[in-house]
Amino acid sequence: MSNAQPRSATTVALLADIPSTGHVGEAEARRFPLHGDGPGARSSAFVTFAIDQVRAGRKVIALYPAWRAEDAQRAINFARGALRTDRIAGISVDLSPLALSLIADQLAYLAPYLPPGMIAALSRELPKHLLAGAWLRTVSNLSTLPTSMRQHVGSYAPSVSFLAFCAPSAQVGRLRPDELASRLPFRPVRPVQLLYSTPDSVTTRTFDDNLPRVIQPVATRRLPAQPLGNTYWGTGKYVEFVALSAHPQALAYAAGSIKTSTCAWCGEPMAARPCPFCSANTAGRTTYVPPAPPAHSPGPAPSLHRESRQGPAPRPRPGPVSGEVPEPKPPRTGAPPSDPSPTGAPVPGPPPHEAARPHPTHPQATPARRSPSPHPEPRTYSR
Repeated sequence: MSNAQPRSATTVALLADIPSTGHVGEAEARRFPLHGDGPGARSSAFVTFAIDQVRAGRKVIALYPAWRAEDAQRAINFARGALRTDRIAGISVDLSPLALSLIADQLAYLAPYLPPGMIAALSRELPKHLLAGAWLRTVSNLSTLPTSMRQHVGSYAPSVSFLAFCAPSAQVGRLRPDELASRLPFRPVRPVQLLYSTPDSVTTRTFDDNLPRVIQPVATRRLPAQPLGNTYWGTGKYVEFVALSAHPQALAYAAGSIKTSTCAWCGEPMAARPCPFCSANTAGRTTYVPPAPPAHSPGPAPSLHRESRQGPAPRPRPGPVSGEVPEPKPPRTGAPPSDPSPTGAPVPGPPPHEAARPHPTHPQATPARRSPSPHPEPRTYSR
């Protein structure tokens, strides 16, 4: 008997000129740079792709940068309108290009093993497990992260540089080597891998002497500069980086930390309202979908190797209606029920209780029972 789990029909796309890091191996989100002379030309490739995916029975999760959203939102609306469907979800992610590229590929890696709603929820959860940002020579043109007037003025000093973080939270501060270890906003679970990219003309000595010393990665990879790096950071003098955990259970832990509720309209698990697919703002009871990544990774990243050993959490049983007393549960006999839903899909709840019997201490609420005799005796009650 095979223990393989049926795969989810989800496709992850990234609507921006953000190339893959290659860190997740063959698992990559489909890229659409949105280049062209007009809105129709920029959207046509994604619209055609989305139509083919939906007609094949798949759902599409389209990620796009929040700081470059106009063309992506238009393309998503074109695709949804052409099909008149809610099977295409557009999700904005406020991350730097390198971090967004990694998140998109991680979601594409997990997509065959989790429901579409869980993949959409992970687009918000995975950035909480990264340390992503950049070393900047100046913040005078930085508009994607919060900066102060003092920092803008300090950019003109010849010996000042900055560390800006976009994940797990957005913040900008001056680079002070002696305080970096204590003021680092987040440390990924060890062992740590470090990815970074920079334009070829930028000297990385300041970055190399400080951040890797504090993070202590087991592996470091230099990648080509992202085409939208200058746009996001507001300067051509930067070193963009992402530090992530290389622990075998890192992705399973991130997926297992999400609690979702079922959308009352389309039935997808969702961690936030409204639903990313149908935009409904109502949900059923809270559910938990266990992560189910494969037993081995298709790529070189050791953080994507094994599946989680944690089973599905018990589902809460609905309580009795006010004024009712539930039926007593019969003793269990035979073998216990099998483990529900190994696919990670929400498990149907228990059948509703039958009409609850009134409490015996309230005889006036007890309905008169029919007597088998054609002349039933009158019933009396003692107080």
